[in-house]
Order: sequence, then structure tokens, then C-alpha cells
Amino acid sequence: MNDQSSQSNVAKPLKKGSLVKVNKELYQNSVEALASDQSPPRYIFEGPGELLALKGEYAQIRWRLPVPDVWLRIDQLEAWL
Repeated sequence: MNDQSSQSNVAKPLKKGSLVKVNKELYQNSVEALASDQSPPRYIFEGPGELLALKGEYAQIRWRLPVPDVWLRIDQLEAWL
């Protein structure tokens, strides 16, 4: 019974269709942040964005706004709750 409760606390892996947001601490000073606008839009940290595709270490994200899809490293993302 303890095994079930400990499993529910484990973060589920991100997959196509997952709703996500960007982890601000992991994004700052990354190559992606340095190659982008100096003041990233607030919506990427608030979410949700939907994972459209996964390729290697990167995920394509579509935001629920009229903005272009973006590719970011999976380790900079977290599940949107």
C-alpha cells in the first residue's frame, strides 16, 4: 500500500499532448534564453502550452495564444497543473 502512495508522488514523464509550462530557473541563462528576446513573455512561465512533438532532447510547444510554436529543451519544462 505504501508503494501506491509513493508512486503517485512521482512526476509523470512528459509526452505528446501533455500540458506544460517553462521552469523559469532552468530557462534563464540557457542557450535558448540567450538566443531569444531578453525579456521572455510571461505566458511561457504560466502555461499551459501543449507538447506537439518530441525529438531528442527537445519538445515543440504550442501556446493557447496567437503566437508561433517553439522548440525548447525538455528538461526546461514541467507539467502544468
